[in-house]
Amino acid sequence: MSTIVSTNGRRESEFTLPIGYTDDEGKLHRSVVLRKMTGKEEAILADRRYQRNGGKLVTELIHSCLVRLGDLQKNGPSTVEDMYSADRNFLLLKLRSITFGSELPARYTCPACNELTEVVEDLDELPVRMLDDGESPEDIVVALEDGYLDKDGQVHQALRLRLPTGADESAVAPQIRQNASLGKNALLSRCLKSLGDLPKHRLEAIGPKILADLTLTDRRLIDKALNQAAPGVDLIREVTCTNCGGMFKANLDMTHFLSLE
Repeated sequence: MSTIVSTNGRRESEFTLPIGYTDDEGKLHRSVVLRKMTGKEEAILADRRYQRNGGKLVTELIHSCLVRLGDLQKNGPSTVEDMYSADRNFLLLKLRSITFGSELPARYTCPACNELTEVVEDLDELPVRMLDDGESPEDIVVALEDGYLDKDGQVHQALRLRLPTGADESAVAPQIRQNASLGKNALLSRCLKSLGDLPKHRLEAIGPKILADLTLTDRRLIDKALNQAAPGVDLIREVTCTNCGGMFKANLDMTHFLSLE
């Protein structure tokens, strides 16, 4: 949901967050007003400090363009960092749309014939899963097929994750830069609330190694659960190959996300 509003001669847009931000007093804030990006944000994008950490870059970019978040009097960077990743991704897409337009050129490689298919995505038409008013975000629960085998030979198959936040993104950004798979393990381990009967202290001690030891079958089950159950923008696209006609799924191509080309 979005509305174009005018304040102090600037073009601004108001949106409703898929989840919302809960303040220290337990009040939920879902209404957000963003302004278009300016030269100030161009400088943020060019800042090497933020280029090395995607989580911090998103935090600074959204914070810089954030006019209002609900009824909050102050919206510091820490507020944006504490927001759910689903809300941050939603705002990033809206920020791109109100600044450059909703059309995004995208290219996808067909896994069958290895040929490129070029399409123009409409960011405003991407499906968004919104929580109902008063609804709290639920943990993601996954029934693993193979499970995690601990040192005592016990298999743990019931996995529970909380939704990631901007703070999680910033914390694992260095690992992601080095190795995307290891970075993903670090992110999921930060969000891991329980795994079978493993005690919490063992979960924390083993950390990302738990995710690394899971089979690819189980890792795909986790990905599927996050994509299907979590609120926010659905970034999985269904693409028809212009060469062979086959259908395949791919993550939204973000190559030209912050450019006019």
